[in-house]
Amino acid sequence: MINTIIFDLGAVLIDWNPDYMYKTIFNDEQEMRDFLATVTTPDWNEEQDAGRTLQEGTEWLIKKHPHHETHIRAFYGRWIEMLGDAFEGTVEIFKELKESNKYKIYALTNWSAETFPMAQQKFDFLNWFDGVVVSGAEKMRKPTPEFYQILLDRYNVKAQESLFIDDNYRNILAAEKLGINSIHFTSPEQLKEELLKRGIL
Repeated sequence: MINTIIFDLGAVLIDWNPDYMYKTIFNDEQEMRDFLATVTTPDWNEEQDAGRTLQEGTEWLIKKHPHHETHIRAFYGRWIEMLGDAFEGTVEIFKELKESNKYKIYALTNWSAETFPMAQQKFDFLNWFDGVVVSGAEKMRKPTPEFYQILLDRYNVKAQESLFIDDNYRNILAAEKLGINSIHFTSPEQLKEELLKRGIL
């Protein structure tokens, strides 16, 4: 019996993409792609999600790529421009689950503790959760098992009574190893179908 829903945020409820900001800086698409692939890489960004401060992460990267200093500083200096819109289809599902009053609903997100408040200001639905566990604040991130355990322990959630929704398959596998039921998110339509199939919606 599922009584708890756990949402990932980025690429499930919120569209976040460095392209949105960097397209205003680079005139050449390939040059931008190369920069994002070799300088401000996802692995580098994940260190800030895991608790490294934005300043530390920025200065570390500038030392490694000094000729890219201006573009590196833009990553967090203009971070708000990387936030796209909410995925309204998923927000509608969230709203329906919330209004049913059948479930406790939490967020478990890989997100810098310093940038998360900006998203909270932009998206009111981030205040609908019964609790939010932010990796940057905890100084650990998905797929580390201990990060999931923080949420389970803090909110007294039983793994087998919870359902986790994430777009990243490595995070799904980690959740399932802990006995958490999971849905690998690909679209709001697919999510709704899965929830109906399981009798949750």
